[in-house]
Amino acid sequence: MSDSQAISAAVAKLYDTYPFPPEPLLDEPPPGYNWRWNWLAAYNFCTGQKPQKQDIRILDAGCGSGVGTEYLVHLNPQAQVVGIDLSAGTLAVAQERCQRSGADRAQFHHLSLYDVDQLPGKFDFINCVGVLHHLPDPIRGIKSLAAKLAPGGLMHIFVYGELGRWEIKLMQQAIALLQGDKRGDYRDGVQLGRKLFAVLPESNRLVKRERERWSLENQRDECFADMYVHPQEIDYNIETLFELIDASGLEFLGFSNPSYWQLERLLGKDPGLIERVAGLSDQAMYRLIELLDPEVTHYEFFLGRSPLPKTDWLDDTALLAAMPERNPCMDGWPSRCLFNYDYQIVNLSEQEFEFLQACNANLEIGQTLGEILTSVQLSLEGVRSLLARQLILLTPR
Repeated sequence: MSDSQAISAAVAKLYDTYPFPPEPLLDEPPPGYNWRWNWLAAYNFCTGQKPQKQDIRILDAGCGSGVGTEYLVHLNPQAQVVGIDLSAGTLAVAQERCQRSGADRAQFHHLSLYDVDQLPGKFDFINCVGVLHHLPDPIRGIKSLAAKLAPGGLMHIFVYGELGRWEIKLMQQAIALLQGDKRGDYRDGVQLGRKLFAVLPESNRLVKRERERWSLENQRDECFADMYVHPQEIDYNIETLFELIDASGLEFLGFSNPSYWQLERLLGKDPGLIERVAGLSDQAMYRLIELLDPEVTHYEFFLGRSPLPKTDWLDDTALLAAMPERNPCMDGWPSRCLFNYDYQIVNLSEQEFEFLQACNANLEIGQTLGEILTSVQLSLEGVRSLLARQLILLTPR
C-alpha cells in the first residue's frame, strides 16, 4: 500500500468511527439556509446577476454525513445532486439523512476526490467543504474536481487556515506524541485529548483558545476527533492557498466573507497607510490582512470556469431594463427588520420594503426594474444599495 493509500485508509477509518458532521437526523427539511449552497444566491454573489438556468447538476465532493448535501437538495429544487465520499460508514448516514428529510433525489457514490472522473458528465456547481486539506495531495484533488466543472460553472471551497489554527496544530502534535503506537486509535486519541485539556492550567494558551472558540461544538466526540486526532491535515496561508487555486486552472471569484478582506477595517483610521497599500496586488493585500489580523481559521471562496458574466450595473439603461426579484436567502420576510443572506440584521426603510415587496411578486408578473419604479418611490442609488447588500437578484434583458 502506498503512503497516499495508507493516509486515505486512515481518513476513512476516522470517519467510519466518527461520522462527521454529527448534526442530528430530521424527518423534515433542515432549518434556515446557507446561501453558499443556494445556486441562485451563490451565482448572484459571484457574477452580479441571476443564472439563466436552475435545472443544474451539483456535486457535493466529500459529502460526509450529508449535512451539506441535504441543504443542496432542499435549496435547489430543480437540481440533480450527487454526493461522493471516501467513508462508507459516513455515506450510510448521509443516505439516511437525505431519505428522512425528503431530500431523496440525492445520489451517492463511494468515491474519493481522486476518482471523481468515474462519474459521467460535468457539473455546474461543485461544493467541496472541509475536504481538500485532508487529502495527501490536495493539488491532485482540486485538479480532479476542476476537470469536472462545466463551462460557466462555480466551485465553492472551504480549507483550513494555519494562523487561526496554531493552537489546534500544537494539541494535535501533543496527542500524537503521547499516543505513540496507539496512534490511529481515534477513540483513545479523543479520551487522551480530553484528559489533557482537563489537567492543563486554566491560563494555558491551548486551553484558553479551546474555551474561547471550540469548546461548545467539541462537546461532541465527532467534532473533537475531527479537530484534534485527524490523521491528515494541511493548513494554508494566503501564499500557499493561491498555489492551490492556481493549480486548478480556474478563476478566483472571491472570498465568501468579503468584509473580512477589506483593509479599511484595520487601517482606515490612517489614510496614509491606505495609500501605501495602493500598489499591492490583491494577493499581497490579502496576505497583509491576515498578518495584521491572524484569526483566519479557514478560507471559504468561489472559483469559476469561463464563460461567466460579470455585471456591475453601473449603466442606468441596463439596470432599468433588468428584471428584479428578492434574494431567496432571507429570514424574517416579510418585515422591515430581517436577516439577510449572511444572517446579519438588516433594517429596511419604508421605500426599500415596498420595493422588495414588488420584487417578491415579480417572479409571476415579470416587470422590469423601470416598470416597478413607476409605482415605487426608490432611487437608482437605493436599488444599487440593495444590490450591494445582496437583497435582490437581477436578470439582464
